[in-house]
Amino acid sequence: MSISRVFPIFAAAFAVIYVVAVEANWALVTYHPRLNEWEFLTKPSKSGPAMHWFGWLGTSILAASAVSLAALPLTRRWQPPIWIGWVVPLLVMVSFLYFLRSFFLR
Repeated sequence: MSISRVFPIFAAAFAVIYVVAVEANWALVTYHPRLNEWEFLTKPSKSGPAMHWFGWLGTSILAASAVSLAALPLTRRWQPPIWIGWVVPLLVMVSFLYFLRSFFLR
């Protein structure tokens, strides 16, 4: 059994979970740059804007790792197609272009 068989599953899961984390604002950590302060989970701004991007990445990495770990026994008998690791993230990129279309179309 090779752990590399779950890489396409991790890539697809990470992309989908990242969209959900951003849209639902499920950040593992919040960073306040003016205060140089980190807080656990999503917190409102204190002095200036709060950065949730690091938290969204952390949420996505942990959740996609859990999905990959759960899928590891399935990959003994089933080789996930490589295209899953490319097509799903590309579809997520297109969805972000749609969500952020107001920034591009003015």
